[in-house]
Amino acid sequence: MASVGSKGDSYDNAMAETINGLYKAEVIHRKGPWRGIDDVEFATLEWVDWFNNRRLLEPIGDIPPAEFEWRLEQRQLQAAASWFPGINGNGAAPVT
Repeated sequence: MASVGSKGDSYDNAMAETINGLYKAEVIHRKGPWRGIDDVEFATLEWVDWFNNRRLLEPIGDIPPAEFEWRLEQRQLQAAASWFPGINGNGAAPVT
């Protein structure tokens, strides 16, 4: 099977190939045949939403990846606020 991208671009790695294979197996091959491109696009959007926002991932505590990233960002903002008291919760300096 050919690589999805040319050598040196962002798709020249095993992780991207793995995600693309997973997507094809779970969406393209399982839910087809497709009536048109609109059906493929809608199914792709649904899968990406599930993959990022509802899929529970055991290595990060059985929570969705988007929630894990949000929690990490909140911890980083709290740490920054403790080091720089003038920074508010959204990472910006307070408006005076």
